[in-house]
Amino acid sequence: MAAGRGFRHVACWLMGLAVSFCFLLPLPAGRAYDHEVDLALVLAIDCSFSVDSREYDVQMRGLGEAFMNEAVKRAIAQGLRRRIAVAVVQWSDDRNQKIVVPWTVVSGDAGADELGEVFINTRRQLTGGGTSLSTALVFSASLFAAAPTAGRLVIDVSTDGRNNSGPPVAPVRDHVVAQGVTINGLTILNEWPTLDTYFENNAAGGPGHFVIPANDYDAYAEAILRKLVREITGPGIT
Repeated sequence: MAAGRGFRHVACWLMGLAVSFCFLLPLPAGRAYDHEVDLALVLAIDCSFSVDSREYDVQMRGLGEAFMNEAVKRAIAQGLRRRIAVAVVQWSDDRNQKIVVPWTVVSGDAGADELGEVFINTRRQLTGGGTSLSTALVFSASLFAAAPTAGRLVIDVSTDGRNNSGPPVAPVRDHVVAQGVTINGLTILNEWPTLDTYFENNAAGGPGHFVIPANDYDAYAEAILRKLVREITGPGIT
């Protein structure tokens, strides 16, 4: 009987994975925007049950202040087109993902400051639930179909947990990467001290991918600033 339950459990996972892959179609040649950007960046913010209200606020304030920082503004200005596109997703379990900031083109200091203010004032729209890194990746990757044409496509995942909902994350990671997407991670080690290793082995991937750990949420702001500068500037920067 136990073996039968185990088989059904694995079968459900595989079915969920197959359904997820249906959303990961090749990216279309045309976009909804007329101009190109150096980078299309999806910021995927963990809002699962392990993230309390203070920790959510720390994440969003850290993101906002990072975009207002001169280092991020310089990184954007150094690009060939001097502009990037950013979208923000909140996510938890395999049934909860939500776009909270749609694609926004950032060009110039004023645009970066304005987006930073938007981040700081973005309210949490998901509360609780497990941690589905796999479904967060599927949902985030699907947004690129509506993004401006970009030289690079990157999903930036912030999380403090391992995949415990939805399909296994590694096969999803492989499929997303095969679409030309890079997946980076900011892992918060307050609950899983080796989460950075787990993320590197199972979720990160693509050209120039990297994982930056933060020991706790209080270290998030410094870590996300370093991470954004590296992502915006591109592979080869440490």
